[in-house]
Amino acid sequence: HCFGCGLGGDVFKYVEQSENIDFREAVELLADKYHIELHYENSGNGPARENTGSKRTRLLEACEEAQRFFVSQILTKEALPARKLLGGRNFSQADCERFGCGYAPQGWDNLVRHLASKGFTQKEILDAGLARQGQRGIYDYFRGRVTWPIRDSTGRTLGFGARKLYEDDQIAAKYINTPDTQLYRKTQVLYGIDLAKSAIVKKRQVVIVEGYTDVMAMHLAGIDTAIATCGTAFGAEHAKIVRRLIADDSLGAVQLVGPLKVKDQPLSSRIVFTFDGDAAGQKAALHAFGLDSASSP
Repeated sequence: HCFGCGLGGDVFKYVEQSENIDFREAVELLADKYHIELHYENSGNGPARENTGSKRTRLLEACEEAQRFFVSQILTKEALPARKLLGGRNFSQADCERFGCGYAPQGWDNLVRHLASKGFTQKEILDAGLARQGQRGIYDYFRGRVTWPIRDSTGRTLGFGARKLYEDDQIAAKYINTPDTQLYRKTQVLYGIDLAKSAIVKKRQVVIVEGYTDVMAMHLAGIDTAIATCGTAFGAEHAKIVRRLIADDSLGAVQLVGPLKVKDQPLSSRIVFTFDGDAAGQKAALHAFGLDSASSP
């Protein structure tokens, strides 16, 4: 019990309140921190979670080590195209360090070999979404690209986003993300949430942009509530995360138009979408507005 603010509860409630996360996330956070193994049972509302807390911890550690590796590569000679791309958008070295920008070197197994030297098994590397299985063994999923760490609201690295740099890249897509894993679900992650969370909670406002560099530019311009989805449209799961942070429990749906009022009383909570004017941006905007009308109380 806190005699100052009057709130009370157990350790889970404290973590929920302090980190603005739900009960499941609080349990997993504490289990990860103290290496407690969790077992998931099927509640009848969907498939049972297959993995345990001890495995989650190893996958988190693999992702954190991968992030350290990518950051260590950004200043190498090979990473010059990556630095030019970021510099061309007026991001300084300090800016890149702030947002965790890194570089995945070309080649087939640079990260795999690095993680193996740190004691991670091939299965752990695969399960973390950092490698794929080939005919001759596993190989790096991210190769020859600029990388950004995708973290949860408590700052744990769950996966990565990466941008194409070379024309001979065997993956045609300009941007790729970690495939869905036990840690990383594209419908439930938001880039920049770790940096923006405190400002979102304080201001009860969030700005949704389209990409990693957009988040960087917004924060550097003083818009410290900016976040972005990762390779997918803004959906219902994203809305739940955002509404929890902005304490938007009085609204029956995701509200997009302001100023907002309920019974003639103005609301400070607001979600602002900032999309490009091209076809893809227009499609994303229409999807978001469709979500507004489709959401239920």
